[in-house]
Amino acid sequence: MHDIRLLRDQLDHLREGMRRRGKLAELGPMLARAESLEKERRAAITELEGQQARRNKVTQEVAQLRKAGSDASALIAEGRAIGEDIAALEQRKNDAEAAVQAMLYELPNITLPEVPEGDETHNTVVKSWGTPREDSTGISPHWEKGAELGILDLQRGAKVAGSGFVVYRGAGAKLVRALMNMMLDAHTEEHGYEEAWVPLVANRASMTGTGQLPKFEDDMYGIPEEELFLIPTAEVPVTNLYRDEILELGDLPKGLCAYSACFRREAGSAGKDTRGLLRVHQFDKVELVRYATPENSREQLELLTAHAESMLERLELPYRRLLLAAGDTGFSSAMTYDLEVFAPAVGKWLEVSSCSVFTDFQARRANLRYRPAPGEKPRFVHTLNGSALAFSRIIASLIEHHQQPDGSVRIPDALQPYFGRAVLR
Repeated sequence: MHDIRLLRDQLDHLREGMRRRGKLAELGPMLARAESLEKERRAAITELEGQQARRNKVTQEVAQLRKAGSDASALIAEGRAIGEDIAALEQRKNDAEAAVQAMLYELPNITLPEVPEGDETHNTVVKSWGTPREDSTGISPHWEKGAELGILDLQRGAKVAGSGFVVYRGAGAKLVRALMNMMLDAHTEEHGYEEAWVPLVANRASMTGTGQLPKFEDDMYGIPEEELFLIPTAEVPVTNLYRDEILELGDLPKGLCAYSACFRREAGSAGKDTRGLLRVHQFDKVELVRYATPENSREQLELLTAHAESMLERLELPYRRLLLAAGDTGFSSAMTYDLEVFAPAVGKWLEVSSCSVFTDFQARRANLRYRPAPGEKPRFVHTLNGSALAFSRIIASLIEHHQQPDGSVRIPDALQPYFGRAVLR
């Protein structure tokens, strides 16, 4: 969420940020309304201060008249009328503030200057690693090969829970567990993250803190009677661990990682490719979260992204890193790198990680601060997160990219100690 001072003092900067995202036509009327409400709030404050001063004067005059034994009824009546005006002005001011605050929750973050303008067609490949296996001759798509190997049971997943839910069976279930352990071990033992095992539900305050609510409530699986939501990513509980707290400068940068199941209705995904593991409503993921000072958050984004990339390299999956254009950057993010792997049978690059820096956008919503020095006023931290990695599309790519001529699937060397086998057949 934005500092309200942007509306008061830097409205042109806010408008430019929305223009770079391609959102000015949509959000321009809201900004104009917010500007009008801010003027109304200031006018109400000015009038309120005048009326409060007038009431103080009347109160003094009433006291003087009473002390002199004179009739003060007219002034008392005037004082009551002024009190009613003050109550109305306070309500007017509060209504304007509440309306502006509600609008701030609806405005996306301003992207960093190095983020290119435009929609997804302006996304830029900034790094590539490995050589994609683009010749799909003889390679079965992962949903067919997974069923043949007995590791994917999409039919029974749909029977149990509906379309978009998957059952991993036998070696498939073990593969999920192996990926989880390999990634968590690497991030905790080599990259310095503290592991957390977090709830799979979050309350409204937590969802609001990381930016899922109020805008994306339709994409959430909710438990209305408890005011809880199934988490779309471990980003939500992990980032909110320090909500409404003040960290010390020595605590930063701080890195945490967590495995969780993730739940997304993806109400807006109709018509997109939903075969196999490409777009599911429940998936497994290891998430990285970092807290940083404003001075080094951009550097921390490079570090976090490198940690995610290292998992792809261990899995021997060629990938590319995309810098997302402003119009394709997520609501809360100021800058995002997407990591994509190629699935040869599907013939597509699949996003398996988004690594983002949010500047102080989430921290303002979650009231997550740090103290730069003893006795100094707290400042908002900068938050970052990234998938390292999301399992479903990784498994799809593993099955397709490492498929052998005899129909077996080779297990990458780094994963074999966790999986216990070199080949799936």
